Amino acid sequence: MTALADARAHLRKAEEFLEAAELSEEVGLFNAATASSVTSGINAKDAMCLTLTGRTAKTDSHNDAVAELRSAGPLARDHATTLGRLLKLKNRAQYQTADVARTDARKAIEWARRLLDVAAEIVAG
Repeated sequence: MTALADARAHLRKAEEFLEAAELSEEVGLFNAATASSVTSGINAKDAMCLTLTGRTAKTDSHNDAVAELRSAGPLARDHATTLGRLLKLKNRAQYQTADVARTDARKAIEWARRLLDVAAEIVAG
């Protein structure tokens, strides 16, 4: 696969996970909504980086993912902060005993939507 084909595949996944997040939030599954939003945002980051730089790193470090987006160029740089905010909710949604509140789940969806919209514009060229 080419980098652009991979970017499009990540964009489709970002869309799917965002849809899952929205559906989960509607039925009160705020942890699932947030976790799906995070996965959507990560896939959006991958789509942006693949399109802009021809590569993306697969890392478990949230800081590395944010830095990668920041270094992908001016089209992506301004959205690294949004990705960072989204990634800060990952541990609470997936690993901690405390539940994610509705307001935080909605914020996660909003941030994921923002990243997806930018990724779609970048991939479309």
